[in-house]
Amino acid sequence: MNKQDLIIKAEHFIENSADNYISKEKALSLSVEGMKIFDKAIFSFGSADEELFTSFKQSSVIGDHFLSPKEWLPEAKTVISFFLPYTETVKKGNKKDIKWPAEEWLHGRYEGQMLLEMLCEYLISVLSDAGYKCIAPSLDERFWTNDGDEKYDIHFSSNWSERHAAFACGLGTFGLSAGLITRKGIAGRFGSIITDLFLPPDTREYNGVYEYCNMCGACVKRCPVNAISVENGKDHFPCYLFIEETRKKFNPRYGCGKCQVGVPCENRIPKSLVTGRAKE
Repeated sequence: MNKQDLIIKAEHFIENSADNYISKEKALSLSVEGMKIFDKAIFSFGSADEELFTSFKQSSVIGDHFLSPKEWLPEAKTVISFFLPYTETVKKGNKKDIKWPAEEWLHGRYEGQMLLEMLCEYLISVLSDAGYKCIAPSLDERFWTNDGDEKYDIHFSSNWSERHAAFACGLGTFGLSAGLITRKGIAGRFGSIITDLFLPPDTREYNGVYEYCNMCGACVKRCPVNAISVENGKDHFPCYLFIEETRKKFNPRYGCGKCQVGVPCENRIPKSLVTGRAKE
Protein backbone atom coordinates (compact mmCIF):
# COMPACT_ATOMS: atom_id res chain seq x y z
CA MET A 1 0.00 0.00 0.00
CA ASN A 2 1.38 3.40 -0.95
CA LYS A 3 0.47 7.04 -0.33
CA GLN A 4 -1.63 7.40 -3.43
CA ASP A 5 -3.69 4.32 -2.57
CA LEU A 6 -4.64 5.85 0.78
CA ILE A 7 -5.30 9.30 -0.65
CA ILE A 8 -7.58 7.94 -3.38
CA LYS A 9 -9.54 5.84 -0.88
CA ALA A 10 -9.91 8.80 1.50
CA GLU A 11 -11.01 11.14 -1.30
CA HIS A 12 -13.59 8.62 -2.49
CA PHE A 13 -14.90 8.16 1.05
CA ILE A 14 -15.41 11.88 1.63
CA GLU A 15 -16.81 12.70 -1.80
CA ASN A 16 -19.32 9.85 -1.71
CA SER A 17 -20.33 9.99 1.93
CA ALA A 18 -23.92 11.06 2.55
CA ASP A 19 -22.61 12.57 5.77
CA ASN A 20 -20.70 15.19 3.76
CA TYR A 21 -24.08 16.74 3.01
CA ILE A 22 -26.54 18.18 5.52
CA SER A 23 -29.72 16.12 5.48
CA LYS A 24 -33.22 17.52 5.81
CA GLU A 25 -33.47 15.95 9.27
CA LYS A 26 -30.32 17.67 10.55
CA ALA A 27 -30.57 21.00 8.75
CA LEU A 28 -31.03 24.01 11.02
CA SER A 29 -33.02 25.67 8.24
CA LEU A 30 -34.05 25.15 4.62
CA SER A 31 -31.15 27.34 3.48
CA VAL A 32 -28.56 24.77 4.60
CA GLU A 33 -30.42 21.63 3.57
CA GLY A 34 -28.21 19.61 1.21
CA MET A 35 -25.15 21.76 1.93
CA LYS A 36 -21.79 20.13 1.24
CA ILE A 37 -19.38 20.42 4.17
CA PHE A 38 -15.89 19.58 2.88
CA ASP A 39 -14.00 19.96 -0.35
CA LYS A 40 -11.16 17.66 -1.44
CA ALA A 41 -8.74 16.82 1.38
CA ILE A 42 -4.99 17.32 1.31
CA PHE A 43 -2.51 14.91 2.90
CA SER A 44 1.04 14.95 4.19
CA PHE A 45 3.16 12.11 5.56
CA GLY A 46 5.77 12.39 8.30
CA SER A 47 8.20 10.09 10.06
CA ALA A 48 7.20 8.81 13.50
CA ASP A 49 10.83 9.52 14.46
CA GLU A 50 10.62 13.18 13.41
CA GLU A 51 12.45 15.15 16.12
CA LEU A 52 9.78 17.85 16.13
CA PHE A 53 7.46 15.44 17.95
CA THR A 54 9.99 15.29 20.79
CA SER A 55 10.36 19.08 20.80
CA PHE A 56 6.60 19.41 21.36
CA LYS A 57 7.20 18.05 24.88
CA GLN A 58 8.94 21.29 25.82
CA SER A 59 6.90 23.46 28.20
CA SER A 60 7.27 26.38 25.80
CA VAL A 61 5.50 24.38 23.05
CA ILE A 62 2.93 21.91 24.45
CA GLY A 63 4.48 20.17 27.47
CA ASP A 64 5.63 16.77 28.66
CA HIS A 65 2.02 15.55 28.67
CA PHE A 66 2.19 15.46 24.87
CA LEU A 67 2.59 11.86 23.68
CA SER A 68 4.92 11.20 20.76
CA PRO A 69 3.86 8.87 17.93
CA LYS A 70 5.75 5.92 19.42
CA GLU A 71 4.13 6.51 22.79
CA TRP A 72 0.78 6.04 21.07
CA LEU A 73 2.02 3.11 18.95
CA PRO A 74 5.47 1.65 19.81
CA GLU A 75 5.86 0.16 16.31
CA ALA A 76 4.99 3.46 14.62
CA LYS A 77 6.83 4.40 11.43
CA THR A 78 4.55 6.99 9.80
CA VAL A 79 2.23 9.80 10.84
CA ILE A 80 -0.46 10.56 8.25
CA SER A 81 -1.88 14.07 8.62
CA PHE A 82 -4.76 15.47 6.61
CA PHE A 83 -6.75 18.67 6.24
CA LEU A 84 -10.37 18.84 5.11
CA PRO A 85 -11.09 22.36 3.82
CA TYR A 86 -14.59 23.70 4.22
CA THR A 87 -16.59 24.39 1.07
CA GLU A 88 -17.11 27.95 -0.10
CA THR A 89 -20.71 27.73 1.13
CA VAL A 90 -19.59 27.07 4.71
CA LYS A 91 -17.01 29.85 4.62
CA LYS A 92 -19.23 32.39 2.89
CA GLY A 93 -22.03 31.77 5.37
CA ASN A 94 -19.78 32.57 8.32
CA LYS A 95 -18.91 36.01 6.94
CA LYS A 96 -22.48 37.27 7.22
CA ASP A 97 -22.61 37.96 10.97
CA ILE A 98 -19.54 39.12 12.88
CA LYS A 99 -20.97 38.15 16.27
CA TRP A 100 -22.45 34.65 16.07
CA PRO A 101 -21.43 31.59 14.04
CA ALA A 102 -23.55 31.02 10.96
CA GLU A 103 -25.72 27.93 10.53
CA GLU A 104 -23.33 26.81 7.79
CA TRP A 105 -20.37 26.98 10.15
CA LEU A 106 -22.19 25.30 13.02
CA HIS A 107 -22.91 22.34 10.75
CA GLY A 108 -19.32 22.36 9.49
CA ARG A 109 -17.93 22.31 13.00
CA TYR A 110 -20.35 19.74 14.43
CA GLU A 111 -21.37 17.39 11.62
CA GLY A 112 -18.02 18.04 9.93
CA GLN A 113 -16.12 16.77 12.95
CA MET A 114 -18.29 13.66 13.00
CA LEU A 115 -17.45 13.00 9.36
CA LEU A 116 -13.74 13.55 10.02
CA GLU A 117 -13.88 10.92 12.76
CA MET A 118 -15.64 8.55 10.35
CA LEU A 119 -12.79 9.11 7.89
CA CYS A 120 -10.26 8.24 10.61
CA GLU A 121 -12.15 5.05 11.40
CA TYR A 122 -12.35 4.20 7.70
CA LEU A 123 -8.60 4.66 7.16
CA ILE A 124 -7.90 2.57 10.24
CA SER A 125 -10.03 -0.23 8.77
CA VAL A 126 -8.23 0.05 5.40
CA LEU A 127 -4.79 -0.17 7.03
CA SER A 128 -5.84 -2.90 9.46
CA ASP A 129 -7.35 -5.01 6.69
CA ALA A 130 -4.01 -4.70 4.86
CA GLY A 131 -2.22 -6.07 7.92
CA TYR A 132 -0.86 -2.88 9.45
CA LYS A 133 -1.16 -1.58 12.99
CA CYS A 134 -2.59 1.91 13.30
CA ILE A 135 -4.26 4.33 15.64
CA ALA A 136 -6.01 7.69 15.50
CA PRO A 137 -4.87 9.39 18.74
CA SER A 138 -7.93 11.65 18.92
CA LEU A 139 -10.19 8.57 18.96
CA ASP A 140 -8.09 6.55 21.40
CA GLU A 141 -9.29 6.06 24.98
CA ARG A 142 -6.02 7.57 26.23
CA PHE A 143 -6.65 10.87 24.48
CA TRP A 144 -7.62 13.86 26.57
CA THR A 145 -8.06 17.55 25.96
CA ASN A 146 -8.88 20.48 28.20
CA ASP A 147 -10.40 23.56 26.59
CA GLY A 148 -10.52 25.54 29.81
CA ASP A 149 -12.18 23.49 32.55
CA GLU A 150 -10.99 24.82 35.92
CA LYS A 151 -10.70 21.32 37.43
CA TYR A 152 -7.62 20.63 35.27
CA ASP A 153 -4.15 22.00 36.01
CA ILE A 154 -3.25 22.16 32.31
CA HIS A 155 -5.47 24.53 30.36
CA PHE A 156 -6.09 24.76 26.62
CA SER A 157 -3.95 21.75 25.83
CA SER A 158 -4.12 18.04 25.02
CA ASN A 159 -1.83 15.02 24.82
CA TRP A 160 -2.02 15.02 21.01
CA SER A 161 -2.40 18.05 18.76
CA GLU A 162 -3.72 17.70 15.21
CA ARG A 163 -2.30 21.12 14.28
CA HIS A 164 1.16 20.38 15.63
CA ALA A 165 1.16 16.99 13.93
CA ALA A 166 0.19 18.70 10.67
CA PHE A 167 3.02 21.20 11.15
CA ALA A 168 5.54 18.39 11.73
CA CYS A 169 4.31 16.48 8.67
CA GLY A 170 4.56 19.49 6.36
CA LEU A 171 0.93 20.57 5.90
CA GLY A 172 1.42 24.16 7.00
CA THR A 173 2.46 26.71 9.61
CA PHE A 174 0.66 28.56 12.36
CA GLY A 175 -1.06 31.93 12.17
CA LEU A 176 -1.81 34.62 14.76
CA SER A 177 -5.16 32.98 15.49
CA ALA A 178 -3.36 29.72 16.43
CA GLY A 179 -4.88 28.00 13.41
CA LEU A 180 -2.72 26.24 10.83
CA ILE A 181 -2.36 27.75 7.37
CA THR A 182 -2.17 25.17 4.57
CA ARG A 183 -1.99 25.56 0.81
CA LYS A 184 -5.79 25.23 0.94
CA GLY A 185 -6.06 27.87 3.61
CA ILE A 186 -6.94 27.83 7.30
CA ALA A 187 -10.69 27.16 7.28
CA GLY A 188 -11.26 23.45 7.85
CA ARG A 189 -10.58 20.48 10.11
CA PHE A 190 -7.47 18.35 10.75
CA GLY A 191 -7.06 14.66 11.47
CA SER A 192 -4.23 12.14 11.75
CA ILE A 193 -3.37 8.45 11.80
CA ILE A 194 -0.26 6.79 13.23
CA THR A 195 0.75 3.49 11.61
CA ASP A 196 3.55 0.94 11.42
CA LEU A 197 3.33 1.08 7.63
CA PHE A 198 6.41 2.87 6.32
CA LEU A 199 5.61 5.61 3.86
CA PRO A 200 8.40 8.00 2.75
CA PRO A 201 8.12 11.32 4.65
CA ASP A 202 7.16 14.39 2.66
CA THR A 203 9.53 17.34 2.61
CA ARG A 204 8.50 20.34 4.67
CA GLU A 205 8.62 23.45 2.52
CA TYR A 206 9.06 25.78 5.49
CA ASN A 207 11.22 26.29 8.56
CA GLY A 208 9.53 28.91 10.70
CA VAL A 209 6.52 28.29 12.92
CA TYR A 210 4.69 31.32 11.46
CA GLU A 211 6.23 31.30 8.00
CA TYR A 212 2.91 31.28 6.13
CA CYS A 213 1.41 34.09 8.24
CA ASN A 214 2.01 37.63 6.99
CA MET A 215 1.00 39.11 10.37
CA CYS A 216 -1.54 41.37 8.61
CA GLY A 217 -3.88 41.42 11.61
CA ALA A 218 -7.04 40.63 9.63
CA CYS A 219 -7.96 37.86 12.08
CA VAL A 220 -7.56 40.36 14.94
CA LYS A 221 -10.34 42.51 13.46
CA ARG A 222 -12.56 39.49 12.77
CA CYS A 223 -12.55 38.13 16.35
CA PRO A 224 -15.86 38.99 18.10
CA VAL A 225 -14.27 38.95 21.59
CA ASN A 226 -10.89 40.58 20.89
CA ALA A 227 -9.01 37.38 21.75
CA ILE A 228 -6.25 37.92 19.16
CA SER A 229 -3.56 40.57 18.90
CA VAL A 230 -0.62 41.11 16.56
CA GLU A 231 1.67 41.51 19.57
CA ASN A 232 0.63 38.42 21.57
CA GLY A 233 -1.26 36.14 19.20
CA LYS A 234 -4.28 34.35 20.64
CA ASP A 235 -5.55 34.55 24.21
CA HIS A 236 -7.38 31.25 24.60
CA PHE A 237 -9.48 32.19 27.63
CA PRO A 238 -11.87 34.78 26.10
CA CYS A 239 -12.14 32.50 23.06
CA TYR A 240 -13.10 29.62 25.35
CA LEU A 241 -15.72 31.71 27.16
CA PHE A 242 -17.30 32.71 23.86
CA ILE A 243 -17.37 29.13 22.58
CA GLU A 244 -19.17 28.18 25.78
CA GLU A 245 -21.73 30.89 25.01
CA THR A 246 -22.32 29.36 21.60
CA ARG A 247 -22.76 25.92 23.19
CA LYS A 248 -25.60 27.31 25.29
CA LYS A 249 -27.16 29.20 22.39
CA PHE A 250 -26.88 26.52 19.69
CA ASN A 251 -26.67 23.26 21.68
CA PRO A 252 -25.56 20.65 20.68
CA ARG A 253 -23.68 22.64 18.04
CA TYR A 254 -21.07 25.25 18.86
CA GLY A 255 -18.14 27.11 17.35
CA CYS A 256 -17.06 30.48 15.98
CA GLY A 257 -14.48 30.43 13.17
CA LYS A 258 -14.69 34.16 12.47
CA CYS A 259 -10.89 34.40 12.43
CA GLN A 260 -10.75 31.80 9.64
CA VAL A 261 -12.95 33.62 7.13
CA GLY A 262 -12.65 37.01 5.48
CA VAL A 263 -8.86 36.86 5.93
CA PRO A 264 -6.01 36.49 3.38
CA CYS A 265 -5.28 32.93 4.58
CA GLU A 266 -8.90 31.73 4.29
CA ASN A 267 -8.29 29.74 1.09
CA ARG A 268 -4.55 29.77 0.51
CA ILE A 269 -1.14 30.79 1.77
CA PRO A 270 -1.18 34.60 1.70
CA LYS A 271 1.36 36.76 -0.06
CA SER A 272 4.72 36.52 1.65
CA LEU A 273 6.19 39.68 3.11
CA VAL A 274 9.62 38.16 2.62
CA THR A 275 9.51 37.15 -1.02
CA GLY A 276 6.80 39.53 -2.22
CA ARG A 277 5.17 36.72 -4.19
CA ALA A 278 2.27 34.32 -3.67
CA LYS A 279 3.07 30.86 -2.41
CA GLU A 280 0.79 28.20 -3.87
